[in-house]
Amino acid sequence: MNEKSDGSRDTTRDRDADGRARNARPRDGLGRPLPYGAEGVERQPEGVTRTPAETVREAQRLLDAGMPFHAHEVFEDAWKAGPESERALWRGLAQLAVGLTHAARGNTAGGARLLLRGAGGLAAYPEPMPYGIDIGGLTVWAEQLAGGLRGPVDARASAPRLTGA
Repeated sequence: MNEKSDGSRDTTRDRDADGRARNARPRDGLGRPLPYGAEGVERQPEGVTRTPAETVREAQRLLDAGMPFHAHEVFEDAWKAGPESERALWRGLAQLAVGLTHAARGNTAGGARLLLRGAGGLAAYPEPMPYGIDIGGLTVWAEQLAGGLRGPVDARASAPRLTGA
Protein backbone atom coordinates (compact mmCIF):
# COMPACT_ATOMS: atom_id res chain seq x y z
CA MET A 1 0.00 0.00 0.00
CA ASN A 2 1.14 3.51 -0.71
CA GLU A 3 0.51 6.65 1.25
CA LYS A 4 -1.56 9.32 -0.49
CA SER A 5 -0.67 13.00 -0.30
CA ASP A 6 -3.46 13.53 2.26
CA GLY A 7 -1.87 10.96 4.60
CA SER A 8 -4.46 8.24 3.99
CA ARG A 9 -3.49 4.84 2.63
CA ASP A 10 -3.94 3.84 -1.00
CA THR A 11 -5.15 0.24 -0.92
CA THR A 12 -4.14 -0.61 -4.48
CA ARG A 13 -1.25 -3.01 -4.75
CA ASP A 14 2.27 -1.87 -5.48
CA ARG A 15 3.26 -2.73 -9.04
CA ASP A 16 6.60 -2.95 -10.79
CA ALA A 17 7.32 -1.39 -14.19
CA ASP A 18 5.83 -4.46 -15.92
CA GLY A 19 2.60 -4.25 -13.90
CA ARG A 20 3.34 -7.25 -11.66
CA ALA A 21 2.33 -7.00 -8.02
CA ARG A 22 5.52 -6.12 -6.13
CA ASN A 23 5.81 -4.75 -2.63
CA ALA A 24 7.59 -1.42 -2.94
CA ARG A 25 8.29 -1.01 0.77
CA PRO A 26 11.97 -0.65 1.55
CA ARG A 27 13.65 -3.63 3.23
CA ASP A 28 16.34 -4.00 5.85
CA GLY A 29 19.45 -6.12 5.45
CA LEU A 30 17.54 -9.25 6.44
CA GLY A 31 14.76 -8.59 3.93
CA ARG A 32 12.19 -7.41 6.50
CA PRO A 33 9.83 -4.72 5.20
CA LEU A 34 10.29 -1.23 6.60
CA PRO A 35 7.72 1.58 6.62
CA TYR A 36 7.23 3.48 3.37
CA GLY A 37 9.68 6.36 3.21
CA ALA A 38 12.25 4.67 5.46
CA GLU A 39 15.76 4.22 4.16
CA GLY A 40 16.34 0.59 3.40
CA VAL A 41 18.90 -1.63 1.76
CA GLU A 42 18.88 -1.65 -2.02
CA ARG A 43 17.24 -4.79 -3.33
CA GLN A 44 18.99 -7.25 -5.53
CA PRO A 45 17.82 -6.87 -9.11
CA GLU A 46 15.79 -9.88 -10.23
CA GLY A 47 16.49 -12.06 -13.21
CA VAL A 48 20.19 -11.26 -13.48
CA THR A 49 22.09 -13.83 -15.48
CA ARG A 50 25.50 -14.49 -13.95
CA THR A 51 28.13 -17.11 -14.52
CA PRO A 52 28.36 -19.66 -11.71
CA ALA A 53 31.59 -17.99 -10.52
CA GLU A 54 29.88 -14.57 -10.47
CA THR A 55 26.93 -16.07 -8.58
CA VAL A 56 29.20 -17.56 -5.92
CA ARG A 57 31.26 -14.36 -5.63
CA GLU A 58 28.20 -12.07 -5.30
CA ALA A 59 26.43 -14.38 -2.86
CA GLN A 60 29.58 -14.61 -0.70
CA ARG A 61 29.90 -10.81 -0.70
CA LEU A 62 26.31 -10.50 0.52
CA LEU A 63 26.73 -13.24 3.15
CA ASP A 64 29.90 -11.57 4.42
CA ALA A 65 27.95 -8.30 4.68
CA GLY A 66 25.30 -9.99 6.87
CA MET A 67 22.68 -9.98 4.10
CA PRO A 68 21.68 -13.63 3.59
CA PHE A 69 18.22 -12.67 2.29
CA HIS A 70 19.86 -10.88 -0.61
CA ALA A 71 22.29 -13.78 -1.16
CA HIS A 72 19.26 -16.05 -1.45
CA GLU A 73 17.95 -13.86 -4.29
CA VAL A 74 21.26 -14.27 -6.15
CA PHE A 75 21.04 -18.06 -5.75
CA GLU A 76 17.40 -17.96 -6.85
CA ASP A 77 18.39 -16.26 -10.12
CA ALA A 78 20.90 -19.06 -10.76
CA TRP A 79 18.32 -21.68 -9.82
CA LYS A 80 15.75 -20.27 -12.25
CA ALA A 81 18.15 -19.49 -15.14
CA GLY A 82 20.63 -22.32 -14.86
CA PRO A 83 20.50 -25.73 -16.48
CA GLU A 84 18.10 -28.28 -15.03
CA SER A 85 21.07 -30.40 -13.91
CA GLU A 86 22.19 -27.61 -11.52
CA ARG A 87 18.87 -26.56 -10.07
CA ALA A 88 19.24 -28.74 -6.97
CA LEU A 89 22.60 -27.10 -6.24
CA TRP A 90 21.33 -23.52 -6.45
CA ARG A 91 18.06 -24.37 -4.68
CA GLY A 92 20.00 -25.96 -1.80
CA LEU A 93 22.23 -22.89 -1.50
CA ALA A 94 19.19 -20.60 -1.59
CA GLN A 95 17.62 -22.64 1.22
CA LEU A 96 20.78 -22.30 3.32
CA ALA A 97 20.70 -18.52 2.82
CA VAL A 98 17.01 -18.33 3.75
CA GLY A 99 17.65 -20.57 6.75
CA LEU A 100 20.34 -18.16 7.94
CA THR A 101 17.94 -15.27 7.31
CA HIS A 102 15.29 -16.85 9.54
CA ALA A 103 17.87 -17.70 12.20
CA ALA A 104 19.08 -14.08 12.22
CA ARG A 105 15.49 -12.85 12.51
CA GLY A 106 15.01 -15.09 15.57
CA ASN A 107 12.83 -17.72 13.88
CA THR A 108 14.88 -20.63 15.16
CA ALA A 109 12.45 -23.42 14.19
CA GLY A 110 12.02 -22.15 10.63
CA GLY A 111 15.71 -21.39 10.32
CA ALA A 112 16.73 -24.86 11.46
CA ARG A 113 14.20 -26.50 9.14
CA LEU A 114 15.46 -24.58 6.08
CA LEU A 115 19.12 -25.10 6.98
CA LEU A 116 18.58 -28.84 7.22
CA ARG A 117 16.51 -28.94 4.02
CA GLY A 118 19.24 -27.05 2.16
CA ALA A 119 21.96 -29.28 3.61
CA GLY A 120 20.02 -32.37 2.58
CA GLY A 121 19.63 -31.06 -0.94
CA LEU A 122 23.33 -30.27 -1.20
CA ALA A 123 24.39 -33.60 0.30
CA ALA A 124 22.47 -35.36 -2.48
CA TYR A 125 24.22 -33.30 -5.18
CA PRO A 126 26.41 -35.68 -7.21
CA GLU A 127 29.51 -33.50 -7.56
CA PRO A 128 31.42 -32.76 -4.31
CA MET A 129 32.91 -29.35 -5.31
CA PRO A 130 30.96 -27.83 -8.23
CA TYR A 131 32.43 -24.40 -9.05
CA GLY A 132 34.63 -24.76 -5.97
CA ILE A 133 31.56 -24.83 -3.69
CA ASP A 134 32.40 -26.80 -0.56
CA ILE A 135 29.32 -29.05 -0.36
CA GLY A 136 30.68 -31.06 2.58
CA GLY A 137 31.72 -27.99 4.55
CA LEU A 138 28.39 -26.26 3.94
CA THR A 139 26.48 -29.35 4.99
CA VAL A 140 28.42 -29.54 8.27
CA TRP A 141 28.01 -25.75 8.81
CA ALA A 142 24.23 -25.95 8.28
CA GLU A 143 23.77 -28.98 10.54
CA GLN A 144 25.83 -27.39 13.33
CA LEU A 145 24.05 -24.03 13.09
CA ALA A 146 20.62 -25.70 12.97
CA GLY A 147 21.45 -27.87 15.98
CA GLY A 148 22.64 -24.95 18.07
CA LEU A 149 19.91 -22.37 17.40
CA ARG A 150 18.54 -20.95 20.65
CA GLY A 151 17.83 -17.38 19.59
CA PRO A 152 18.74 -14.86 16.92
CA VAL A 153 22.20 -15.22 15.43
CA ASP A 154 24.44 -12.56 13.95
CA ALA A 155 24.10 -13.16 10.20
CA ARG A 156 27.54 -11.73 9.45
CA ALA A 157 29.35 -13.70 12.15
CA SER A 158 27.46 -16.88 11.28
CA ALA A 159 27.87 -16.65 7.49
CA PRO A 160 29.44 -19.70 5.84
CA ARG A 161 32.31 -19.83 3.39
CA LEU A 162 30.88 -21.09 0.12
CA THR A 163 34.15 -22.35 -1.30
CA GLY A 164 36.98 -24.34 0.16
CA ALA A 165 39.29 -21.38 -0.37
